Amino acid sequence: MFGNFIYFIIVLLIYSTYQPAEDTNFTAIETLFFFIGLIVIFAWVTWIQFHKIEKRLSRESSPQLGHKFSSTLTRQSVMAILLFAINIYGLNLSSFLIDIHFLSMIPTFQALLFLGLFIFYLAIVWACAYGPYKMLSTSDISRESYILSQISFSVPILLPWLLLSGVADIINALPFEQPKHFLSTTQGQIVYFLVFLIAIAIAGPLVIQKFWRCKPLEKGYYRKRIENLCRKAGMEYADILYWPIFGGRMITAGVMGLVKKFRYILVTSDLLRFLEPEEVDAVIAHEIGHIKKKHLLFYLVFFVGYMLISFATFDLLIYFIIFTEPIYRFISTTGLDQTAVTSSIFSLVIIIFFLIYFRFIFGYFMRNFERQADTYVYALFDNAKPLISTFEKIAATSGEPYDKPNWHHFSIKNRIEHLKKCETDKIWITRHDNKIKKSIAVYMMGILLIGGIGYNLNFGEAGKKLNKHFFEKIIQREIDRTPDNPNLYSTLGDLYYSDKNYPKTIKAYEQSLMLEPDNPHILNNLAWLHATCEVQKFRDPKKALYLAEKATKLDKSPYILDTLAESFYANGRFEEAVEAEIRALDLVVKNRRYYEKQLRKFMEAARGGDLSLLLDTDLPDLQQITVSAENLFNTILFKGSHAVF
Repeated sequence: MFGNFIYFIIVLLIYSTYQPAEDTNFTAIETLFFFIGLIVIFAWVTWIQFHKIEKRLSRESSPQLGHKFSSTLTRQSVMAILLFAINIYGLNLSSFLIDIHFLSMIPTFQALLFLGLFIFYLAIVWACAYGPYKMLSTSDISRESYILSQISFSVPILLPWLLLSGVADIINALPFEQPKHFLSTTQGQIVYFLVFLIAIAIAGPLVIQKFWRCKPLEKGYYRKRIENLCRKAGMEYADILYWPIFGGRMITAGVMGLVKKFRYILVTSDLLRFLEPEEVDAVIAHEIGHIKKKHLLFYLVFFVGYMLISFATFDLLIYFIIFTEPIYRFISTTGLDQTAVTSSIFSLVIIIFFLIYFRFIFGYFMRNFERQADTYVYALFDNAKPLISTFEKIAATSGEPYDKPNWHHFSIKNRIEHLKKCETDKIWITRHDNKIKKSIAVYMMGILLIGGIGYNLNFGEAGKKLNKHFFEKIIQREIDRTPDNPNLYSTLGDLYYSDKNYPKTIKAYEQSLMLEPDNPHILNNLAWLHATCEVQKFRDPKKALYLAEKATKLDKSPYILDTLAESFYANGRFEEAVEAEIRALDLVVKNRRYYEKQLRKFMEAARGGDLSLLLDTDLPDLQQITVSAENLFNTILFKGSHAVF
């Protein structure tokens, strides 16, 4: 069942990383035909697979059939993910919904629509799997209850995403700029994610138990027994609840909640029906062990660790993969929409990274935490024989193979063997506790190291240089593909200018002008460089003025007039600089303080530094100002408003 959590997260990644293509691969009618046809084929193949198992179970009973059922269930669930990916990337289903205003305003609703489609695919799998499941588990649960239990158990994993995405959509839809700006920054996204993650981790169990329709365990023998055991262990909780998963027809229990106010102990009716009181105690002791060993808190840390690793490495990893020569050639030669191909590769990289982290790192800790919770029984009782007998009953009634491990639990056989070793020598308990402590220490050191690297890559000089290198490589490759595109040379020139590589800046701008001589923005940028360059040998006031005058004839925007004024100033023609800057100031709406500072500089030069003569000049809203370089840089990539890409 825990595998369903992974499936839903993978589907979310597939959907959220897809960039809708401008042109769909098929027409609407063709897409509908393929969509329905694929569903029919998927349902038919899934039914055939499980029907074969059901027929064999009617003739024979063997552990191999339990393995066969589990592997088929996993395989068809993976096929459901593949079908969903085909819907998104092959049929471009989301592209057909772009023009629906309501869905574009609140993207979370569209995402829920597609998640509903994936739940439908899984429901097909579960409906077909019901027959062999019932025969293997000897359960009397109905098909409807089986499917609804699978859905209700899995859907809560979507709660954090739903709240995160939904609230973000609401913030972006409201007419308030400050929250939008905060969410658009890396720091804002991290803070937003952490606040929600912690809030959901604390209060989420309250919502989940309501969603599962859990009912309080009635007063009586078992409730009193569980209460006494929790009191003995010193564990506080909000309530003890019936867990109606699969109609309560499973021998299982659970605990959720980081804080006592929202902590719930969950038990199924079959657990109380089929287990002896001592066995119930052992199962509850196992769940108490999760709390006492702080496993739930560490799970939260592991999710934060995933976010940190993603933040630190995703950009670097994706840049490396996308812009290696073989993959770039593949993208260029497929003949498919390049946005869709690139988006597909992004999704694949992210999904692989996610699977590696949760399957091998998170899964490692989950398995060992379960074993540690098993051995916590010895903190409350003299032996673990009731827990061992419980495992044997679960193996006999669940239909799960006795020796089958999975990514989050050791096999029942393995867990029993470990408990038997602990029965012989308690040193195995200490060894396992020490193993977990060392593993956590290694994990935390790794996270801190990766976090430091990630911070340097995203905010340090090394990261800036690396980003510029990749951007330069991207632009150069696009130039190789479309050498007659002047905008590419202009963008390349902007990149070189930001890195203060003036020879390459001039060359890139001049190549752009060769292709488009009357582009006022490129003329403006090159004029500004020749008028103001900090390296004297690249200053050329006459050329700057020539380029600026030509740009002004084509476009009289404030920033272009400011460049003209600066060019006059560089040539010693101060009065004309003042005149041009006044014209710019008349037109400007934003960043007036910068233009006023420029005007003051030119008038000081024109008046020989005598500021008292400014009082005779009709200036619009002239005021004392100071403009920091940081504010100017935030306005554009370089030189106030002069960079236009």
